[in-house]
Amino acid sequence: MKLEIKEITAEALLSEAKVYNEGGKHPLTAMFGRDETNAEGGFAVYAVFEFPEEKVHRALKAKVGESMSFPSLSHLIPAASWFEREIQDMFGLKAENHPDPRPLVLHENFPKGIHPLRKDAPREVEFIEGKHTHMHTVSGEGTFQVPVGPIHAGIIEPGHFRFSQAGESMLQLDAKLFYTHRGLEKMMEGKTALEAHPIAERICGACTAANTWSYCQAVETAAGTTVPRRAEILRTFILEIERITNHVGDLGNIPAGVGFSFAVSIGTRAKEAMMRLQDELTGNRFLRGFIVPGGTAKDLAGSELAQAEEVLSEVEKNVLDLERIFAEQDSFQDRVRTTGIVRNKTARDLAMVGVGARASGYAHDSRADFGYGVYPELALKVVTETSGDVAARILVRIGELKESFRLAGKLLEMLKKEQGAHCTELGTPQGEAVGVSESARGSSFCYVAFDKEGLLDRIFVRSASYANWPALPIAVQGDIIPDFPLINKSFELCYACLDR
Repeated sequence: MKLEIKEITAEALLSEAKVYNEGGKHPLTAMFGRDETNAEGGFAVYAVFEFPEEKVHRALKAKVGESMSFPSLSHLIPAASWFEREIQDMFGLKAENHPDPRPLVLHENFPKGIHPLRKDAPREVEFIEGKHTHMHTVSGEGTFQVPVGPIHAGIIEPGHFRFSQAGESMLQLDAKLFYTHRGLEKMMEGKTALEAHPIAERICGACTAANTWSYCQAVETAAGTTVPRRAEILRTFILEIERITNHVGDLGNIPAGVGFSFAVSIGTRAKEAMMRLQDELTGNRFLRGFIVPGGTAKDLAGSELAQAEEVLSEVEKNVLDLERIFAEQDSFQDRVRTTGIVRNKTARDLAMVGVGARASGYAHDSRADFGYGVYPELALKVVTETSGDVAARILVRIGELKESFRLAGKLLEMLKKEQGAHCTELGTPQGEAVGVSESARGSSFCYVAFDKEGLLDRIFVRSASYANWPALPIAVQGDIIPDFPLINKSFELCYACLDR
């Protein structure tokens, strides 16, 4: 997808962002920094907004002068908060008047004065013993704190949660994440689009197809490469397969938060069936190596399409079983209704994406908003609920699963009827472009900038989880701490997507 860029001064960023955002009508997709000192361009801050009515992204590119600062947008656009803190960490550019200027990505053991995404930053650093990052807490008579993590029971990634409690009620939650930052964006700089591809598809194991498709969209636009129609159908089909796999797994994970083991088993079994199907279709349980720049690495044979049809039919029965079981269990409904509420205004202020947004009545879905692949031919129905609680997030997933089964059926028919090439040669990428695709957790956004030799000068990835993590501390306020696992699982946010 092309990116329309307007260059402005840093001083004009706030007023121009207000015009672009138009009171939330055009959500802030991403903000990121770029070091252009090698081209004598200095530093720049990008703010990218969605204009779904025109199916386009527009960016404000603010040149940062000698002050090495820019005005914070967070007071005007709360969704900007994390992006600006990350820019401070990674580029050393100060967001003036930011309401919470604490470090975000770089923890207290990272040496001061080193900003990893600057071109002159060292590749290796020696970690230090630093003072612990201040956590926001509540104080007063009868209040106390409950620290959880960063190491957790079970096989999940690290994150520290600091609960401020009054009895069982959660008054406030502050989360410290980014424990295992991998430097993938830095690692991809200086590589060709094909060399960077295996890194881009390893950002996250759950959203491989979505992250990779976003990356491929961006590099194909920069290269002026048109993907064959069959590749577009195959990519759309695999993206829906990935959505079904994640959603059935999530439907099994959510009841684990209240010890509803019978439902957990049904969801786990269905997810395993889908992951085996993914392996059969693409050669990888995590769908790696299938979507490549220029198309897909392989076509799907008639026998593979037939197998997909059979597995999808069985998994659809599991989903209908779970829908009935959830509805019949009053004790389960009692736990999920009015628990973990995110209001519609909060979802819009934070520019939330995916199930988290749509469960709060915010119909934010990149498949409908930008119409990539063959989605415009499928009459996609965007599923929404309005209560914004755990129950709504379950209902949205069930509704989206039904829609994905319908879409997969139509795509299987298209693949049987339409033949043709599934890949074409990628041209030489030049300039800047973006890509976006809808993962099970929401839209995955990718920005790329290539130099004159066709090498990556900058890549920025904003996963769906990045957009939704700031909503979790808001959702838990006023609920009891035993409900935190339930609320947390209803969002099913990813740590690896942050630790890119």
